Amino acid sequence: MYTYEQRKKAVELYIKFGFALRAVIRELGYPTSEQSIRNWYKEYQEKGELHQEYSSPNQYSVEQKETAVKHYIEHGRCLSRTVRILGYPSRQLLREWIKAIAPDTLHPCKSDTTDIYLSQSQKEQAVVDLCTRQKSAEEVSADYGVTRSALYYWKKKLLPKEKAQEMAIEKVPPQASREELETKVVELQDKVAQLTQQAEELQRQVHRLDLEKAILETAAEVLKKGQGISISTLTNREKAIVINALRERFPLHELLPAIEMAKSSYCYQVNAMKTDKYKALRGEVRQAFEDSKNRYGYRRIHVVVTAGGKTISEKVIRRLMKEEGLAVHSVKRKKYSSYQGEISPAVENIVARDFHADHPNEKWLTDITEFHIPAGKVYLSPLIDCFDGMPVSWTIGTSPDSELVNTMLDEGIKTLSDEERPLVHSDRGAHYRWPGWIDRMNKAGLTRSMSKKGCSPDNSACEGFFGRMKNEMFYGYSWQDISIDQFIKTVDEYMHWYAEKRVKVSLGGLSPLEYRRKLGLAV
Repeated sequence: MYTYEQRKKAVELYIKFGFALRAVIRELGYPTSEQSIRNWYKEYQEKGELHQEYSSPNQYSVEQKETAVKHYIEHGRCLSRTVRILGYPSRQLLREWIKAIAPDTLHPCKSDTTDIYLSQSQKEQAVVDLCTRQKSAEEVSADYGVTRSALYYWKKKLLPKEKAQEMAIEKVPPQASREELETKVVELQDKVAQLTQQAEELQRQVHRLDLEKAILETAAEVLKKGQGISISTLTNREKAIVINALRERFPLHELLPAIEMAKSSYCYQVNAMKTDKYKALRGEVRQAFEDSKNRYGYRRIHVVVTAGGKTISEKVIRRLMKEEGLAVHSVKRKKYSSYQGEISPAVENIVARDFHADHPNEKWLTDITEFHIPAGKVYLSPLIDCFDGMPVSWTIGTSPDSELVNTMLDEGIKTLSDEERPLVHSDRGAHYRWPGWIDRMNKAGLTRSMSKKGCSPDNSACEGFFGRMKNEMFYGYSWQDISIDQFIKTVDEYMHWYAEKRVKVSLGGLSPLEYRRKLGLAV
């Protein structure tokens, strides 16, 4: 029984979805029959409107409902048998009454299968009595309390056509003795038993093969498993998903042994899929991501979350960040190039892509990167120590001139002791081939190293620093109303944060400054 609003909504969706019946039922969850929607739409076409309410003369009283539910509970909880004995209502309506009056009697993990009215041996005997024709079909059906159609259905199911004819031809004449009748009945019963056993075995084999085929096809479709799938390799969660997809076609007591899963494990997995065991962890991951100003990937988030001793896999962190939409902004842009031709002879590439250093101030990397904001362009020139990625010094300006790099080098030289002479690696930019840069390098006793022309991998460690920096503080942010001075301050704050607070997985979850303090190399 559906209300006027429900029927009207179904007709509107039926028209909206291009007359797709199944799409409407999937969307609304009702009705159970596609013909109902067709009838509602036909009424809407003919009359231009749907009737408000059904006229239902056959209303059941409260006493009738309670009587039907009580009979269902006290006589084996069988919907079909209750409807057959009482003569009312339908199984669907009875199920609704049970849900309203005694919902606990409907078990969620037990399918509603009807009990057979007669046992298998009784059915076989009824077929024998029908075939031997000692009594008419009406008399046999009356003896067993079934209809004639049921007798002939059992006969067709239990006996092949030729065997039934053979039994009809071999029926015992009326003048036969009682012993002969009993002997003939026993022989016929043996034949029926053998044929029944063979038919049942074949049916079981076909059903078992159909079930196995359905499991493999469903696993391939739902779990996206490829060829060569094996039931034994599926996890309990995957098995539960397959079972849920097949519950409408097969009963649970057949699916569980076929998929090699205990009922308790299945019920546990069903309940587990309804709850989120990472609910609290999701909040910690989101908070850590927001504290880093959307700069940390899943590895650094993992370091932050497990800092207090909690044990959790990096894969779980990565999956939760993906589900929560926590992604570091990444945009590829054309980088600034300072190459202006061969101003002075190039030096050898001493680093040769070996960016490892055993001690601080052993290898320094440098380059210039450009930030283009609406207010103008800003340039950053840092010195990066290969020992731990520490920014030794940096300068920020609005012009990529010699003063930018020379000031940076002067500040870096001030941090060195008398014995320290690091190797300084750069690209072939004009800033690193002008006399001012070369003079400063020679006076400080520093060794020069240069990449090949147009070969960014030769200075990939410094390029990687720029990429991480822009992903974490530049890309994905709006700089529309930010002035040049404000942006320079933002870049400077990031450089201090990178050196003093930003955790690095390669340093055991410590920042470069914390790592040096742990080794006793900094105050």
